[in-house]
Amino acid sequence: MNSAHLDDLFSFIRFPSVSTEPRHAGDVAKCADWLVQKLTGIGLKAELHATAGHPIVVARNEHKPGRRTVMIYGHYDVQPVEPLAEWTSPPFEPVVRDGIIYARGSTDNKGQILAHVLGVGETLREKGELPVNLIFLIEGEEEVGSKHLAEFLSANRDALRCDLIAISDTGMIAPRTPTFTYGLRGIAAMEVRVHGPAIDLHSGIYGGTVANPATAIARLVATLHDAKGRVAIAGFYDDVAPLQQWERDAWAKLPFGEKDILAVTGAAETFGEEGYTSLERAWARPTAEVNGIGGGFQGTGSKTVIPRVAFVKLTFRLVPGQRPADILAKVRVHLEAHCPPGVRLEIEDGHSGDPYLTDPHSAFGKAAQRALAASFPGRDLALIREGGSIPIVNTFREILGVETLLLGLALPDCRAHAPNENFPVENFEAGIRLNKALLEQLARG
Repeated sequence: MNSAHLDDLFSFIRFPSVSTEPRHAGDVAKCADWLVQKLTGIGLKAELHATAGHPIVVARNEHKPGRRTVMIYGHYDVQPVEPLAEWTSPPFEPVVRDGIIYARGSTDNKGQILAHVLGVGETLREKGELPVNLIFLIEGEEEVGSKHLAEFLSANRDALRCDLIAISDTGMIAPRTPTFTYGLRGIAAMEVRVHGPAIDLHSGIYGGTVANPATAIARLVATLHDAKGRVAIAGFYDDVAPLQQWERDAWAKLPFGEKDILAVTGAAETFGEEGYTSLERAWARPTAEVNGIGGGFQGTGSKTVIPRVAFVKLTFRLVPGQRPADILAKVRVHLEAHCPPGVRLEIEDGHSGDPYLTDPHSAFGKAAQRALAASFPGRDLALIREGGSIPIVNTFREILGVETLLLGLALPDCRAHAPNENFPVENFEAGIRLNKALLEQLARG
């Protein structure tokens, strides 16, 4: 491994660019400045664009007529690090153990996007130019739903015109397995608060006289699924596009299945909608998930209160055919219909993004697969969908009118969004190779 490349990644990671936390706004801005300097240093023209939130970085080479224009998208913001006590080393002090980099942002997305930057830098040093017209677009708000990127795209549509977009912010199905992702689930987020008495009440004096919001929220959450894990919201599955048989056949042959999922997650057994494998449920079936729930006293020991309010944070992962606004409306109807007596509901919609599906057998799809094969020689290629969401992918399609190639480098046990996020050094190196091969293959058509 080129030690200078690893030093660059470590410098990039050390910025605690947590976009969700206002106290880190300055760190996010410093990280964007570092990225501009890095892109300029490899020979690109880089610019920092302010938004109402965190800045967007755009860089490009000299564009020449007759060449294909490729945009590479990524993000430099990262998730919060809590619970901090579960990290084996400080989250923003990257370390390498057994060939694996441990740090927040190592996989999501600093390691992956920097691999592309360094690949471009190597090509420029070796050949003096790139085989395509290139645009880097790297934002600082992906982890908060890309709040201002759509506005930026619309305002700069002409300057950002391209033939296609490449993103490395997805995963590999298994180590050393080149993976092309042609679909993503969408997302619709919601927070629900259940209000009861005007103040916290003594549970001895008032217990049994008024409804308990914590109990009410538990009962409400329990109505979201039936006993077999199927979402019980009326109309939830109405528009779900069915799996194709070729997909089921291909996924059944992948080197990752039920036992691997249990090994990665530490769960006792897999669980979910009947009639589907775990991969099918994760990639092509919609879900309703509780991401956080609480109310009342959370400290050590006991405090005998009836809380005045309780909450639950929900997200719904969506598949082709479903639309976030429609699903959120159906969820709202369901919750209001099942609200226990004696409490008041407050429902707030959160961020959302449509599901994405593209043709893996298109000319660009085949070019991407050739680049992956060249980057991982001698390995069988995997065609997959992925359960996560990148909401901006559909926005790219709507505003710029182009498809997106998803070329992931994250492993199933990368722990993105969790303590001890990690990224193998060999995947970082492969990402640099992938960038060089991808631009060559896309230039050829």
